[in-house]
Amino acid sequence: MEDKQTFTISIYTENNVGLLNRISSIFQRRHINIESVNVSKSEIKSVSRFTLLVKLTEEQVQKIMGQIEKQVEVIKAFYHKDDETIYQESCLFKLSTDLLIDNDEIQRVINSSKSRVININKDFFVLEKSGSKEEVEELYHILDKHGIMQFVRSGRIAITKPQMRVSELLKAWQ
Repeated sequence: MEDKQTFTISIYTENNVGLLNRISSIFQRRHINIESVNVSKSEIKSVSRFTLLVKLTEEQVQKIMGQIEKQVEVIKAFYHKDDETIYQESCLFKLSTDLLIDNDEIQRVINSSKSRVININKDFFVLEKSGSKEEVEELYHILDKHGIMQFVRSGRIAITKPQMRVSELLKAWQ
């Protein structure tokens, strides 16, 4: 049996209400968990891009792609393995300002993790970190010992290493 691996699925679509629900139901019907979802505009005006992270066999992802592309609003969908993409996650931590003032270790953590303070007031400060899932997780575990007031993280954002002629394809669609 083929081993499961991580795939980044990029779906270029018209921006229509309900499409995210229909796409997620394709995975739900097959009992497949979506690890992360990100939706944003793409490089082509009026075209949205869904970026999904899933763990499947290549045979499963190929079948899923066929179902995704059957959706009327889907222009084109692609899947890539991790070594074919450049990807990041982004996160925000809300922490007590007292930690910043009274704890030298927090300053070292901020510097060594290549994170940055983006907001500070008398009660809390907000720390931003972009990086791999592992880097975000590592920083979370370090800061968790000091008391995280709030935490949020994005889904994967990714671009491909191989050239994709998606812009030409999408321009032809317009």
